[in-house]
Amino acid sequence: MNEDTLNLDIRKFLKNVGITSQREIEHAVFKAVESGKLNGSETIEIKMTLEAPAIGVSHCIEGKIALD
Repeated sequence: MNEDTLNLDIRKFLKNVGITSQREIEHAVFKAVESGKLNGSETIEIKMTLEAPAIGVSHCIEGKIALD
């Protein structure tokens, strides 16, 4: 196993996850505010689950995002 390759691929994956997740969250929030489901001043709960079945990983991260 090449640790440098592993580290680089993990970083690439996490960068993609971060960018994609931010876009999806922003889009969903804007759509919810536009439709009236949210008023734009809430704090929303959020959850992300990381799964890697081949190595037995299932890890959930929970947090909150303030809109105002």
